[in-house]
This record gives sequence, structure tokens and C-alpha cells, in this order.
Amino acid sequence: MTGPSVTLDPVTHAVRGDLADVRLAEYVFAPHYAAPMLCRANRSITLNPLRTGGEPLADLPDGEPFEVLELAGDNAWGIAPERGLVGFVDRTALDPVEPITA
Repeated sequence: MTGPSVTLDPVTHAVRGDLADVRLAEYVFAPHYAAPMLCRANRSITLNPLRTGGEPLADLPDGEPFEVLELAGDNAWGIAPERGLVGFVDRTALDPVEPITA
């Protein structure tokens, strides 16, 4: 990476002071980068901007995809790609999606 990082909205881009989506590596510097792990909601869940509390960003219905970048305690932080929103969800409400192999 050359030059300074750009400022991205953390509600729509998976970037925090300690971690960023690896797909943003050419735009921002972070101490750690994570590759997304595709999951699906196994029940209706709420996407929150904060680990605990905060005004919900969206309700994700059963079956909606969620790209997990961090698992911590009972929470998963990542991206709801169909909505373009980043936040925390209940990790027990997610099931991993098996990768397609050729």
C-alpha cells in the first residue's frame, strides 16, 4: 500500500481501528485483516452497529447471507452483503455455508 489510508464509513465498510475486511486492504491500513466467512441466518436476527445495544441497523430474515469477519463471545461482526451494512449479530443465529468445490 502506498500513500495514506482513506476514510470509509464503518456502517457500510467493514473497517475498525483494529480490523478490516481484506478486500479493503488497498484502501485502508489496519493492524489486522480478515477474509470473510460466508454464513446464513438460521432465524430472523437483528444487525446492530455496536456489540451491545445501539439502534438496530436492520432485521435480517432467516436464510439471508452474512459475511463474518470476527467471532467474539456471543457475537459475530461482519457484513450483510444484500443490504451493504456492517455490524454485529448473534453468532448462534448463523450457519456456515459450505464452499462450492469444482
